[in-house]
Amino acid sequence: MTSYDVGLTGGTGAGKSTAAARFGELGAVVVDADVLAREAVAPGTPGLAAVVAAFGPGVLAADGSLDRPALGRVVFGDAELRATLEGIVHPRVAARRAELAAAARAADPDAVVVHDVPLLVERGLTGGLDLVVVVDAPDELRVQRLVEGRGLAREDALARVAAQASRDERLAAADVVLDGTGSVADLRRQVDALWERLAEAVAASRR
Repeated sequence: MTSYDVGLTGGTGAGKSTAAARFGELGAVVVDADVLAREAVAPGTPGLAAVVAAFGPGVLAADGSLDRPALGRVVFGDAELRATLEGIVHPRVAARRAELAAAARAADPDAVVVHDVPLLVERGLTGGLDLVVVVDAPDELRVQRLVEGRGLAREDALARVAAQASRDERLAAADVVLDGTGSVADLRRQVDALWERLAEAVAASRR
């Protein structure tokens, strides 16, 4: 076995970040597309220059960094503008994600690489993965979490949920569904159980 590639996704507010963190604690190599997206538009990068060229200096904070909330207000309610942003950021993220995954495989041929990608389904990135894991929660619960946990206005939270794949679309792409409606501890227990199955698959491949 050269590696085991797991795609991890879920709608915003469903609990995907909790699952990803637990996979990392258990020994997976987690490649976080959100982190890579921030790196792609860090100050001084061609990515940030492209974003400013497309959306104007109003998306910059006073220190010259990207004002993500301001940009979010611009793009989340407009599919065309969101596509423009994705056209800038996603190719850069995809290249870096492939680079990091390749490095993980080179370092450990039996590595379990978890590709933590919020838009895994929307971008059609499920091909080539050994397993697609979806953290699932109802839309209204996700909106509630975004409002109460992240301080978003309800309108902004609704726009973010609407901008992503539907719940049915994500579930249709899933090989494994983790229930994100309960507590953090409950979700972590589900990841633990899945990790045991992955460890068995890796062990079996060595035989």
